[in-house]
Amino acid sequence: MTQAASKSKLPWIVAILLVLVGAIAVLFVLPAETGYDPTGVGKKMGLTEIADPVGDETLRGNERMEKQEVLVLSNSAPAPLDGVSDVWEYELAPFESVEFKYTIPEGEKVAFRWEGTGELHYDMHAHPFDGGTELTESYGIGDAKAMQGTYLPAFSGIHGWFWENRSLDNVTLRLEASGGMTNSTIFAANAEIERPLEGAEASPEGTVAGHELQAESGGQ
Repeated sequence: MTQAASKSKLPWIVAILLVLVGAIAVLFVLPAETGYDPTGVGKKMGLTEIADPVGDETLRGNERMEKQEVLVLSNSAPAPLDGVSDVWEYELAPFESVEFKYTIPEGEKVAFRWEGTGELHYDMHAHPFDGGTELTESYGIGDAKAMQGTYLPAFSGIHGWFWENRSLDNVTLRLEASGGMTNSTIFAANAEIERPLEGAEASPEGTVAGHELQAESGGQ
């Protein structure tokens, strides 16, 4: 093979290598590292579970739901409940995360519906004021465009959702809720924002101190 022929094939070899590297990233690396799985191969091979491992929070939540009717999902938006009515919207850029928590006393039911303009990764979880983040319980982790139902808190504390946009497009999220919420808090990148609820009763004693955005803290 002449030197000229070797040089002429070099661009093709580089192009093939780049395609292979890109394919490996899309098929294996992204599903395992971020949960982004555009081909579905990562899910079939169990790689997306690496990005979302089953932790103690999920085990505690499953144990709770075996004993109590904490979360009841429905196919249509639930009827509004007496108490506070709230609507919140937030736009998530690609791979951006946000966490939204209501302060809810034990036993005060909440009806909710959230919907995104695109699919979102979510984790619905809560932790009590008495015991803090170490006793966090997760009641559902997955990917969906919408979720709705009623929630009956097993303890006084903060209760809500972590969402992450694992797509390459902006996604607008809308949350509607009604019931016994007394306050709300937004946990975004480098920010914790108190969000009072108009007409709410006094909040139960407790604090959200120590709670961080899930993506930063490794799970709350």
